[in-house]
Amino acid sequence: MTRADDVGRPFWQALDPSHRAALSAMGSPRDYPPQAVLVREGDETDFAVVILKGCVKVSLESAGGYQTVLGLRDAGDVVGEQACMDGRPRSATLSAITRVEALILHGPPLRLFLSRNADVAALLHRTVSARLREADRHRAAAGSESAPQRLASLLLDLGRKYGVATAADGIRLELPLSQSDLAGLISTSPRTIGRALEQWRDDKLISTGRQSLVLLSPEDLRLIAGI
Repeated sequence: MTRADDVGRPFWQALDPSHRAALSAMGSPRDYPPQAVLVREGDETDFAVVILKGCVKVSLESAGGYQTVLGLRDAGDVVGEQACMDGRPRSATLSAITRVEALILHGPPLRLFLSRNADVAALLHRTVSARLREADRHRAAAGSESAPQRLASLLLDLGRKYGVATAADGIRLELPLSQSDLAGLISTSPRTIGRALEQWRDDKLISTGRQSLVLLSPEDLRLIAGI
């Protein structure tokens, strides 16, 4: 596997099959129901998690007890690896949005494996670097794009990953994300999210229900997103 081969691919899919098999053999499978906490900010636990199926939310707790969502992680992503590598307390809380099937990789055997497989260690390093670059792009977008533009882009991305086509050429999202979650993902306020969603409902671009949202006009949302 060359560096070019794994660009844009999740960690698990970018692994050589032999390395994937070796990590599977040393890991422990585990399932999490929706809303279950995989790791909590401040915990001193020593394992990484490979998401095999489902979606995980990465969040921080503020001093006032509010939750800030930093991102979403999907099938093939590895999470919790930094604390596993540096021995420091968990820097964020990881919680299941959907049902999650995962592989737990405990610290000591994982670190030994990485010390013996430099290419896997390099891939993990590139994975962490890619997230830092993603965070930089996110901050840049927050300074150069409007909140509705960023929200439209986010909803289209969620639709691509988790959406189900409707009979009327729409896309149904069934991820239970609150307005606060959406606000955290695009660095704006829940009030701004609420205003944009209300306007789009009035314009028949979306419809909303309990823990569901339908993109009625993805084409119009693409125009708003500028893509």
